[in-house]
Amino acid sequence: MCLDLAQTLAAPDLALSLPPEGDDLSDPPPLPSEVLDGLDLDSWQAALGHPTLVADGNTPQPGNTPLVKVKHDATTRLYLRRYWQYEQDIRQQITARLTDAPDPCGSAAPLRDGADRRPDYSLTPDPRGSAAPLRDGAGRHPDDTTAIAQALNALFPTSHTLDWQKLACALAARSHFAVITGGPGTGKTTTVVKLLALLQTLALSESERPLRILLAAPTGKAAARLNESIAGQVENLELDQLVQLWERSSLRDEKDTDTPASTQLESSTPWERNSLRDEGIDPLRQAIPTEVTTLHRLLGSRPDTRHFRHHAGNPLPLDVLVIDEASMVDIEMMAAVLSALPPKARLILLGDKDQLASVEAGAVLGDLCQRAEGGHYTPTTCQWLERITGTPIPSDYQEPNGQPLDQAIAMLRVSHRFDASSGIGQLAQAVNQPLAREHSTKNKKRAVRKTFEQRYADIAHLNLADAEDPALDRLVVEGNPTGFLNQGKGRQHRGNELAPPTGYRHYLEVLKQQRPPAGSDLEQHRDEYDQWALAVLDAHNRFQLLCALRRGPWGVEGLNLRIAKALRRQGLIAASDHELEHGWYLGRPVLVTRNDYGLGLMNGDIGITLAQPHPQDPARSVLRVAFPTANADKPIKWVLPSRLQAVETVFAMTVHKSQGSEFTHTALLLPDAPNPILTRELAYTGITRAKHWFTLVESGRGILNEAVTREVLRVSGLGVIK
Repeated sequence: MCLDLAQTLAAPDLALSLPPEGDDLSDPPPLPSEVLDGLDLDSWQAALGHPTLVADGNTPQPGNTPLVKVKHDATTRLYLRRYWQYEQDIRQQITARLTDAPDPCGSAAPLRDGADRRPDYSLTPDPRGSAAPLRDGAGRHPDDTTAIAQALNALFPTSHTLDWQKLACALAARSHFAVITGGPGTGKTTTVVKLLALLQTLALSESERPLRILLAAPTGKAAARLNESIAGQVENLELDQLVQLWERSSLRDEKDTDTPASTQLESSTPWERNSLRDEGIDPLRQAIPTEVTTLHRLLGSRPDTRHFRHHAGNPLPLDVLVIDEASMVDIEMMAAVLSALPPKARLILLGDKDQLASVEAGAVLGDLCQRAEGGHYTPTTCQWLERITGTPIPSDYQEPNGQPLDQAIAMLRVSHRFDASSGIGQLAQAVNQPLAREHSTKNKKRAVRKTFEQRYADIAHLNLADAEDPALDRLVVEGNPTGFLNQGKGRQHRGNELAPPTGYRHYLEVLKQQRPPAGSDLEQHRDEYDQWALAVLDAHNRFQLLCALRRGPWGVEGLNLRIAKALRRQGLIAASDHELEHGWYLGRPVLVTRNDYGLGLMNGDIGITLAQPHPQDPARSVLRVAFPTANADKPIKWVLPSRLQAVETVFAMTVHKSQGSEFTHTALLLPDAPNPILTRELAYTGITRAKHWFTLVESGRGILNEAVTREVLRVSGLGVIK
């Protein structure tokens, strides 16, 4: 997003890593260290004094120069103007939401959206971290902890230890801006579903009008995953106690106001209470959305332009926006989202701060969460949280001078997917540990090595002799079960035995074995073909090979062809060399690389090429690409291959493209030599795509060790919002 001049001079090849993804150029450009050799900080800063080229971003009106410099501590940050303006817009929008001033009575100002006046249930912090009390519908001001505390107690079981999910809901309920971050399996989706139930309970109790809530994700794949997980969470959410809170409020408002609500509830007949409860559960559950869209579709992309239909002059019609996989949102998109939000709308960001940032400029979530590990909650915030949650905040997470941004960020710290017996979890933790005085490069490498030496049941390490080693072909075809303890047999997960790790053979066999009978009439057997496609897509999700690079012998472009040929040798696919390289064939998996609004396909969507009977001649078959949808009535979108203009074969996928995805067995292939793109964040992201099985593939010794000791340099002004 910008250059820190001192940091760039200290490590030019890391700060300006080129070529980025394994480009094998015959005439490579000189390394950044060669270009900057002999340049010192004072000389560079002096050269940036030309007023027609570089403006001073520390002044109120920095002009219209193409570059903007901002002095910060002992160095200078240099921006392209467009990215400097995006950062300023984001800072202003978040600051306004964090410091939204309470009204003179001490309650949060009501949410306004045109003529639609709706109460705002946030307890907005002032710049010092204090909170305004919750306003009740008739202007009454009950104890500021009561309403939220009762709802949280209905959503979370009683605990004498700090429940980070409960804390996250409490913090998010009092602010117009909130971030919930955490690693895989820490319960981000569970938390946000309970948060939305909390907000809707308060809203429905107040006005019987639900909040307008929308859910979004950066890519179609991430949106589909959230759609699936959140639907299950909402369906299984226990709402009885929340509905009882709603009933008491409704009875208080609708019956004799001189009679206490508790007396009214007790005096009503059992039939009346059950009727209220039956009527209440469905509206409350229905008020929690389960459909997820992409950010581009949410904002209304306009073809061949950077602009959207929704902006400050035409804001989104919503009260709450939740963005999942926020680590993938670049600075330009985040600025567009914030600009399109109504001033009093809530924005809730979900994501893993340690994952790779967006391929585009900016690492917004990572920048905002720079201090998330330490909490940094002020005494006022800690006292409020203790009253709300019933448990004290450990002193390690308190700071008298905590920043306003700190008070809106919650980090989930307990993984429910990876426990102490999980090698995937232990490896991810060892890789993700930031370098520090007490955790040196040597210590970090030792921790990673010991994880593999422990022989956990869910991780394997495959060493290749060279790029032509047939062991790689065996891995992608069979899944390398012999690399795991007991060949992957006998592992339990939540009381059920897991199937051993697989390769691509599995989905291709499902494709053949479950295919509807040849010659079937498509119209009469459409459901059978949809179910077949769903089974194949589910089976394909059982294994995925991830790579760091796009080009070269260890990049996805060459590996996709190699894997296709290996599968053909096993008789699993049938295609000519030309079809493998440039055509379509039965079983080809494809990844959408650009949003296609005409087809309703988003960047990141994965489909499988299958065969359907020809509509006019069932004896003939035609290829169609099957993509999953979120529509239960039409679970599969069937697309003619000729209509797909931006797709690529996806036997191998870059780690960047895998974000927002999860695979039963993930194999991470690292190149045979160090590369600037190999970082801690890339390794961590690749490892955490694995749900039950993970295989590390190396040909060069110690490449993972090189990667985990190199960190992405994040340079922006978003880390400290005052």
